Amino acid sequence: MSRILVIDDDADILRILELTLTKNGFEVVLATDGLEGLRRAYETHPDAIILDVMMPTRDGFETCRGLREMTAVPIIFLTAKGAVDDIVRGLALGADDYIIKPFSQRELLSRLTACLRRTSSKEETPDILVFTDGAFVLDRSRRHAVVHGEIVHLTPTEFEMLDYLVRHVGKVLSRDAILARVWGPEYVGETDLVKQFIYRLRRKIDADPNKPHFIHTVPGAGYFFEVEDTA
Repeated sequence: MSRILVIDDDADILRILELTLTKNGFEVVLATDGLEGLRRAYETHPDAIILDVMMPTRDGFETCRGLREMTAVPIIFLTAKGAVDDIVRGLALGADDYIIKPFSQRELLSRLTACLRRTSSKEETPDILVFTDGAFVLDRSRRHAVVHGEIVHLTPTEFEMLDYLVRHVGKVLSRDAILARVWGPEYVGETDLVKQFIYRLRRKIDADPNKPHFIHTVPGAGYFFEVEDTA
């Protein structure tokens, strides 16, 4: 049974989410503000986190930053703040998805299930993929990358996207193909989501994300992972 931490200062939202998630087979942990959320995350080790933005004491963005310092589990923002800048900020801070209130319970469950699926997925491919004499290594068993000898920690969604690109080395993958593979077919068309995660990956694996060495863009077509040779 997956454990879900819900952090929201709205008692009605907490009640609705507790009922919905429990009815669908999840164990639910509740927190009413960001500080309590950080404490509960440390104590209970949830499998995923649903997080509001507008909360007293510590808002959701600051809470997300703190959560990312202690865990790589999926984080879904569930908030009334639906401006593009807010969505971009949330994803840049490490969230895996962003849902705007009022929300569909069915959509939330679908997106939560997709996040959990990415966390546990593992296809029958080699556990360790090595490129350019070890300059880039993707360790599928530990779900991280090693770039020039330095371990790069990845969230589940970041790993799934990088894994998909690496396993199709040299092939241009469209944004919709990436969305369908990493998030699910219901996400096709949300191309800004791909752009945000590509930038997050570049910040982690490249010295300069504006001059990418591994993940390249083909304008109007998509992205590809390229190396000189494989070992």
